[in-house]
Amino acid sequence: MADTNTVPATASTDSIEGLSTLFKETLINHGISQETAVLTGTIIAGVCLVLVAFLAYKMVNFIVVRTVHRLIAKTEAKWDDALIESKLIQRFMHLVPAIIISTFNARVFADAPAVAAFADSFVNLYIIAIAVGVIFSAFDTVYLISQRTSLLSGMPLKGVIQAGKLVIALIAAILVLSILLGKSPVYFLSGIGALAAVLMMIFKDAILGFTGGIMLAANKMVSVGDWIEMPSAGADGDVIDVSLTTVKVRNFDNTIVTIPAYSLASGSFKNWRGMSESGGRRIKRSIKVDMKTIRFADEKMLEHWHRIDLLKPYLDAKLAEISEDNKKKGCDLSILGNGRCLTNLGTFRAYCEAYLRAHANIHKKMTLMVRQLDPTEKGIPLELYTFTSDVRWVQYEGIQADIFDHLLSIIGEFGLSVYQTPSSEDVREFKSTLIVKN
Repeated sequence: MADTNTVPATASTDSIEGLSTLFKETLINHGISQETAVLTGTIIAGVCLVLVAFLAYKMVNFIVVRTVHRLIAKTEAKWDDALIESKLIQRFMHLVPAIIISTFNARVFADAPAVAAFADSFVNLYIIAIAVGVIFSAFDTVYLISQRTSLLSGMPLKGVIQAGKLVIALIAAILVLSILLGKSPVYFLSGIGALAAVLMMIFKDAILGFTGGIMLAANKMVSVGDWIEMPSAGADGDVIDVSLTTVKVRNFDNTIVTIPAYSLASGSFKNWRGMSESGGRRIKRSIKVDMKTIRFADEKMLEHWHRIDLLKPYLDAKLAEISEDNKKKGCDLSILGNGRCLTNLGTFRAYCEAYLRAHANIHKKMTLMVRQLDPTEKGIPLELYTFTSDVRWVQYEGIQADIFDHLLSIIGEFGLSVYQTPSSEDVREFKSTLIVKN
């Protein structure tokens, strides 16, 4: 049997095991009991192992993170800056101490199986925490990249990422409980079904919001930047945030409305995204023409209209067509109504169409027409149905206003007038006229 009072020559002081053995043997040589010496050596070995793991983490983290940051700083792309902001690399580096402790745990704590088991559990919990942090940082990186590039720009990623984080957190919680209680993860999964009914009653709104958020994300129903209208919620403006359970809308009066995601998923709302993506915004507005001013065109009117540049091609083609048709039929043109004739309303409608086709801000590849609607007690509506090539709200309103300013100003050149309900001033003028006549 070896003499316990002699320090073995084979003890190695350049390793954690050798240092632990050296302390234990030294304490025993000084009359300390075997149990106390083993406990003290185990504590020292544990402290040294943690210190080595911490120093290794600091060194590797300094080298790797600094190198990656320098490489990212040299690139012209902006999306890779998300790797720094989300701290993905830094969190990934936490695996270094976990690997070191896990590798040397069994050898360092060979004399203390209970400590070794505790260290294994601690390392496993630490690795779960690292994994959750890395996955969360990866989600944040994807979200930041989507905000700065066109990649996945049309998807409401925030809700999807929040759902993913929730799932990861639940899985991590089950794994942590299984480690702490020494139970299989299946044991905890089997108990979830029993709590489902209670959880649905307590967290009904949260569950509905979660389901609605998933539906919004999966069907791409709404994204940040969309203009939506939902009168039931008082929303008419731009979407500024889409989360897992709510959607925030900044109305055009700068008020902010928060709408539950399940309300959007289950209800009805208007999304103007299609208009923005198409590149054209519709104009659908009418001019109500007084029907008493509609009549056939005479020679004087035709001569006057020929001086309007936009009408020359139409008049030349139309008059030639009408003349040829009337000759074939042998119509007596001395009586109005025989044969075909131009009218001032039809010519004005042709002018409106020609004006729109020549307009620089009208989308030429989309529907363009000027049509008559059913006559009403307020005149006959002449509707312009076309699309502007600029979808921005302020610019669109300016283009639309300019078009109708022009058409309302020139309608008198066609012998037409716009119907307008008599005002109090018109009534007073009418009474004054009657008094003068009487």
